[in-house]
Amino acid sequence: MTTWLHRKAIAAVLGLTAALSMASAAHAAAADPPFVGWTTALPALTYQYEPGSLDECVSGRTTCVKSTVRKMQDRFTTLAADCSHQAVFALAYLRTTESYLDFSQRSGFLRDPGFVNHEDAAFAQMYFDAYDNWAAGRVDLVPPAWRVALRAADNKQVDGMGDLLLGMSAHVNRDLPFVLAGIGLTAPDGSSRKPDHDQINVMLNHVVQPLVNEEAARFDPTIAIAPTPFGVGYTGLMQTLLAWRETAWRNAELLVAAPPGAARDLVAAQIETAAETTARTLVAATTNLPPLKSTGPRDIFCATHQSR
Repeated sequence: MTTWLHRKAIAAVLGLTAALSMASAAHAAAADPPFVGWTTALPALTYQYEPGSLDECVSGRTTCVKSTVRKMQDRFTTLAADCSHQAVFALAYLRTTESYLDFSQRSGFLRDPGFVNHEDAAFAQMYFDAYDNWAAGRVDLVPPAWRVALRAADNKQVDGMGDLLLGMSAHVNRDLPFVLAGIGLTAPDGSSRKPDHDQINVMLNHVVQPLVNEEAARFDPTIAIAPTPFGVGYTGLMQTLLAWRETAWRNAELLVAAPPGAARDLVAAQIETAAETTARTLVAATTNLPPLKSTGPRDIFCATHQSR
């Protein structure tokens, strides 16, 4: 019975996200959403992409991606050594970025690898900022969806798949629309950058299965068999990620299309609300409920299986 309820709850996540994202402006206005100055949430380097810039991240040089990987490795190493529950998403992001570094250098894989390198740096900075502000106690600077995810990990509140999904959701459902809107959805010639966005899904299809296996081997063996919004294991996680990435692109389109001011702030508020609601639903679906499910076995497993 517990497993059935678990699956039913987590299966509702995408439905809630889609419903909130599609909410009309009139309905949202009735709730008088708080002002969200979404442009201030963007790191400075997202404002423009200049291939000739001396700044390696603004210019989209491969060295910027390599630097991002090193930063992720440093953070992950510390978290993994302590068997922190934050390490689950940190590992996922590290392996994903390492894979991106490889694929981005393959001839013809991306139409504009320099631009996507620029996006990679801007996107990673959103995660770094959220985590650093949380760790420093600057909670008011942490987006709501990230507060839910980071608090759940610190409190050892959810299982391994919960930590993975919460990090993925906050980063993709909340951060990605703002980054995409900030760096631009079209190339200088007016063509859409969506093909490169979709091409990243090909790269993700390469990394997700070994990632699930590594997460299960290092941190929590239940990750390999835990349910996600679209099923169990690799297939479920991959399809969940693809759906969230597609929603992120569409939300970025809504941001760009909205007139500056109140209309755009309303779209931003809807994105924030949807991401936070998704996070809270994930917590409810993956919470440790002793004695049926507790963090003890997971922590013991990590302590004995962690590769330093």
